This record gives sequence, C-alpha cells and structure tokens, in this order.
Amino acid sequence: MAHSTGPEPTLKQGFAAGTTIAAGILLIVIGVLSVLQGISAVAADDLLVVGYDYIYKLNTTGWGWIHIILGAIEICVAIGLLKGTTWGRTAAMILAALSIVENFLWIPYYPAWSLLIIALDVVVIWAIAAYKPATS
Repeated sequence: MAHSTGPEPTLKQGFAAGTTIAAGILLIVIGVLSVLQGISAVAADDLLVVGYDYIYKLNTTGWGWIHIILGAIEICVAIGLLKGTTWGRTAAMILAALSIVENFLWIPYYPAWSLLIIALDVVVIWAIAAYKPATS
C-alpha cells in the first residue's frame, strides 16, 4: 500500500474547513442577533418577563448592554476568523464560550432563543477546533 509523504485532506478536515467558514458566518449572525436582542432589551425592557426566583439578577438594561457589546465584538472577530487569522480562530472560540455563558444566564428571559444560540455556539467551537489548516 503506497503512502503519500504530504498531508492529504481527509473528509473530516474538508468538512471541518467548510464548517469553519460556516462558523464565521454563524458568528456574524450570532453577533448581529445579539446586538439586536440587546437593543430590544435596552429600548423596551418592560417587554421581557422573568421568573421571581432567578438567582442571577441583573436588570434587562444591563443585560441588553452586555448583549450589544459582546455582539459587536463577535462581529469583528468573525471577520478575522473568515480571513483565516490565528487570533480570529482563538478569539472566536473564546467569544463563543462567553456567549454560551451569557445565554445560559439569559435563559429565564428567552429560553428557546438562548438554547438555540448556545447550540450554535457549540457548533462554532467544534468547527474551529476540528479544523487544522494546512501550513505551507
């Protein structure tokens, strides 16, 4: 059986490469949606309903600003990720992890939305971690 001396792209790496591009696009979408969600929380915080016994208390205006700031940073980092920068990959994984924590704490406000964003963040982290770009 003949073996090649150079690295051959595997199906997993090809899938991860495509998924990394999708992860960058998803991170932009997550960032934009986070900014919009934050704006709605800041502008009309009386629209949100929260259970009485939630342990992580912060007013919705505070949560809104957290969403706006993190969303804007996610958009910038996603651009770096799409350009293939190392800092973009590292920062994207860190921001996706922060977004998971942020949305976990946001569950009482919008449970289905928070769980969806958490799932998307997990996909982003997997895609970036699984892809190992070829070095020339």
